[in-house]
Amino acid sequence: MNAIEAIFTRRSIRKYKQIKVDNEILELVLKSAMYAPSARNEQPWHFIVIDDPDLKNRVMNAHPHAKMLSEAPVAILVCGDKELEISPDYWPVDCAAATQNILLSAHASGLGAVWLGVHPRTERKKAIREIFGLPSHVEPFSLVAIGVPDEQKDQPERFKPERIKRNSWNS
Repeated sequence: MNAIEAIFTRRSIRKYKQIKVDNEILELVLKSAMYAPSARNEQPWHFIVIDDPDLKNRVMNAHPHAKMLSEAPVAILVCGDKELEISPDYWPVDCAAATQNILLSAHASGLGAVWLGVHPRTERKKAIREIFGLPSHVEPFSLVAIGVPDEQKDQPERFKPERIKRNSWNS
């Protein structure tokens, strides 16, 4: 699958088959995350792989939209490390790029995934911080549930030329 096909055909998958995610594919997904662009090449991220059912249950209790973790064999918590920042306040942008790379590489590898927002929701961040024992300088950003898809979704038409401007807002 080429990059354009991956971008156009990737969907948010919330239903998974009870099949373990191969460790080599998971490592490829994590490596892809680390190849995301970041401000001044800071790479201010850390990743926690979550495959413990008890931890997934705790996350489901803390995050109102994480119920699919009961089916997903694995999830990745993407975190930003403020101590690794050179450019203050860019860690969310950098972690968003890493999260997108996780989604695209999972899809290109035949897996399904969905982005579960954590940042900037204060209550979610607090709960996730406590569950995983994050140090104060590490901010939880997103959770990505990953597994072998047990649903297919059609590709919607999302291209909206009326939202494209050239050289100014009034063009």
